[in-house]
Order: sequence, then C-alpha cells, then structure tokens
Amino acid sequence: MNALTLSKHRPRKFWGWGYDDDQLTSAEHMAVAARTRQVAGRDGLTPGAPPKTSHFDLRRPRIEPPAALASSFSTTPHDRLSHAYGRSFPDILRMWMRDVPNPPDLVAFPENEEHIATILDWAGRNNVAVIPFGGGSSVVGGVEPAVGDGYSAAIALDLERFDKVHEIDRSSRAARIGAGIYGPALEDQLRPRGLTLRHYPQSFQFSTLGGWIVTRSGGHYATVKTHIDDFVESTRMVTPSGIMESRRLPGSGAGPAPDRLVMGSEGILGIVTEAWIRLQDRPKFRAGASIRFPDVFAAARAVRALSQSGLDPTNCRLLDQDEVAFNNVGDRESPTLIVAFESADHDVSAWMARALELARDHGGSVDSNEEKSGGSDAASAWRNAFIRMPLWRDSMIGVGIIMDTFETAITWDKFDDFYKQVKHEAAAAVRKVTGRDTTVSCRFTHVYPDGPAPYFTYAVLGSDSGDFKTVLARWVEIKRACNEIVTRLGGTITHHHAVGRDHRDGYEAETPALFRAALAAAKQRLDPAGILNPGVLIDPIGRKIGQTGAMAG
Repeated sequence: MNALTLSKHRPRKFWGWGYDDDQLTSAEHMAVAARTRQVAGRDGLTPGAPPKTSHFDLRRPRIEPPAALASSFSTTPHDRLSHAYGRSFPDILRMWMRDVPNPPDLVAFPENEEHIATILDWAGRNNVAVIPFGGGSSVVGGVEPAVGDGYSAAIALDLERFDKVHEIDRSSRAARIGAGIYGPALEDQLRPRGLTLRHYPQSFQFSTLGGWIVTRSGGHYATVKTHIDDFVESTRMVTPSGIMESRRLPGSGAGPAPDRLVMGSEGILGIVTEAWIRLQDRPKFRAGASIRFPDVFAAARAVRALSQSGLDPTNCRLLDQDEVAFNNVGDRESPTLIVAFESADHDVSAWMARALELARDHGGSVDSNEEKSGGSDAASAWRNAFIRMPLWRDSMIGVGIIMDTFETAITWDKFDDFYKQVKHEAAAAVRKVTGRDTTVSCRFTHVYPDGPAPYFTYAVLGSDSGDFKTVLARWVEIKRACNEIVTRLGGTITHHHAVGRDHRDGYEAETPALFRAALAAAKQRLDPAGILNPGVLIDPIGRKIGQTGAMAG
C-alpha cells in the first residue's frame, strides 16, 4: 500500500471546505468576527488551531486490500480522514473535536470498471461495506463509513480517476462523461466545443457528475432545468450483480425508466461510472435585475406569477428580509428578488421587461440605474456571499457557533402558512435547545409553477463554555426538530441535499412503506450481500443498520 496520498488533485482540506491553501481575506476575517460577535453577543471568541493529521489516532485498518489491486488502495491518514466525513456542520465540528471513530479502513482509487468489479466481489466475499465517494461534499451524512458492527471493515471507493469527457455528439448536444469528473474540469473539457452543462450547485467546485446524479442535485437554473435529472440521457452503473446500462434516447415511454432507479440512489445499488448528458450551447445573451418588495408575501406572489408565466427565468431567487440582512444584500431590509435570463440563441430583453412588469404588478420596485445597465449589484453581493459562505462557516464552527441550513419544497397553496410556521417553530426549537434567540432566514433556491423550494438558515452560539460535545448534541436536537417540522407541515425532507443518514427519519415519513420495501427488493437483487452504503435510504434486507454517525446521538 502507498505511503503517500493517492489523490491526484490539488490538496484539499480534510477537515473543512476548500483547498489547503484557501484562506479568508483580511476583510472576511473582520466580517466573520463581526458576525460571530453578533451571534454570540460578545467579543473574544476565536477558533483554536485547525486540525492536522497528526492530531488523530486513527483505528488501524481491519483488513488488507486484494493483492491484485493493492497499489490502488491507500491507508495514509490524509486519505482516510478526507473520506471519513462529508462537509456538513457536524462533519466539520467532529473534525474540530478530533473525533473520527469510524474512518474508512482503506480508500480505493480504481482506474477502470474491471477494478470496481473486482473490489465489489472482494468486498462481498469478505463482508466489507463499500462507500461510493465522489467529491465528498455531502451535507447529510451520505458518505460517512459509520455502518454499525455488522461488517468486518468499511472502505471508501473514490471515483476521481473516472474524470474524462469520452465522447461528444455535437449534433445532439450530448456527451458521454466519466462520473468522477469535477464540475470545473467538466466545463473546461466542454468549453472548446462551445458547449456547457450549466449545472452549478454550490458545491460545483468540489463535487462530481456521478455525485450529482445519485443525489439528484439542484443546480444553476431556478426554473425548468432545476435538477440533474433534466440532463441525464442514459447511465452506466457497475453493481455487485453486473453492469446495468440504459439505452441512450431523447425520450421513451417504455415502462418504468431504469435511469429513474439510478438517479437518487445515493450509492446503495451500484457505482455509476459514466453517463450520457444533455448539453447546451454556451449563453451569449444575458439580462438581470434585483427587485425590492414591501413584504415577503407580495414577493412570493410575484415569484408565483413568474413561475406560471412561461417566461422560465434562469435565475429567480427570492431573499426574505432576514436573508438580505444576513448577507448584506441591497438595502439589507427589503425582501429582494434576483431574476435573470440567458440564452445562446436570442436577445432576452423582452423576457426581462415582461418579468419586471409582473414584479411591479405585485408591488416590486427596481433601481432605475440597474434596469438601464442590465446588471444587479444585489445579485453580485449575494452570489459572492453564497460562494464564500462555507469558508466563513468553518471558521465560525471553530468557536462553537451552530450555523446550518435546511431546505424543502411546498405547493403554493400552503406556502404562506408554511413559511410563517417553519420560521416560528424552528426559532422556538433553537431557543428551547440552546436557551438563545435566533433569526431563521429564508430564500427560494428554485421555483416551479406549483410551488417554491424554500431554504432556511440559522446561526446560534452552541455552548457558552465552548464545549464542542454540547454543541454537537444540541445540533442533533435542532436537526431532528427541523426535520419533523418541515415534514409535519407538508414539505419534503429535502429538495436537493439528498437523504443520506441525517434525513432517514423524514424520508421514511414522506415515502410509502410499500415503495421502500420495493426499493429494498431491488437492492437485494443488485447488491445481494448488502455492502453498498449501508444505512443510507434503507437498510439492506436481513441487516438492521439503524441510525449511525452524527444523528445517532
């Protein structure tokens, strides 16, 4: 086995977001200090030294890799730590705590499908859990090798070597792409052909095509093309029972679609190795504006009108009054709608003009200079905060601040009451657990003709004494409460963050028991030994995994 890390990518933080050399600017340090002071209500909170690999006493690997592929496996502390958690709040907090009781015993970096098949066969014969791993950006416990005591060992299987655009069909605007390719590399390989996928989740820089597919990620488009589902033409997946590949077609009515089983499967059925993906010509025409409203419900009515108009804006992000204040957007008081259009084919000014008419019909106002320039200062401010926020969060976690989000979707007829009740009950839950008041802000990430996808954020000091164990226990209580609130009030447990281990309770409340039994039967056929990502979505037949990881407390 290798003494050095096997990853070929620029070194990334194993304990947080970004690359090893990613640092906050001096201005950002000041902003984080101000935000920390605002949340905690006092000065003097500064994080200690970030974790180093030497700080961890990792459990020794409990198994040796298959001899034929030993050079494709790593046991270095950096590789094992990098694959021990995703990037959720509790994942980062436990790294600050130097608490990694269940690291992967081994990390595999297969070169091809034959390697994957060999690893799955070896794992099945040796009762080894296999955790498929893309970019590791999961925020729901989806890649954590905490699989209980029923397995002899657990390995992470990293797809980073499946990182090529293999074939481009320019006439159909589609490409066959390796599932381990990261977002920036994908776009770099498409750009010379004038094409783009145009799917930009917040994790774009540190997530992969395969990860987007199996978690049904949400991307750049706020309407119409909201999920990766809309771009998948066919998939190829290596399972313990063989390879399952769907036929490449623009559409089909031939029974239940195999790709629908693959999308959202979160690694429990097989390893997606490549997919044919629908592409677009790169946009040439753009227009955008930010629109202020007197109250959030007037803004929501404007968004509903836009979503049902057929204009299909590319961006349609509504930030409520607390969200604009939290992110220093616009006047920091007024609910603000950021709307934009783009096209590779035609000028979009007519669409923009009609969108502004609809917004004004519902009380919206646009800065005249911004309207003339076609730009949006508010959009730029929010976008910058959106991209850099994970780095801010990691620093704030280091002083014991719980800064987290939860997202959902709800139909328009329920939205007003849902919005008010979720904000009220979530803030009450935080107050009950921590003894402190907090503001719960909300934005729309995506909108549909039948409803929006609200995304809620809160921040609170997790412990007056700075005890990280207390912070983690309180986060668990708050997370469970928020899961219960959104599902009880009629929302989905997740619109685009996936289920993982942290959303199992909400997923089981949302889905019919008979469907979950059918999914378990499909898993039994494809993964008869039950080795793939145990505890995610469902438990393998014959095994009771139960809740593990951060939510087990």
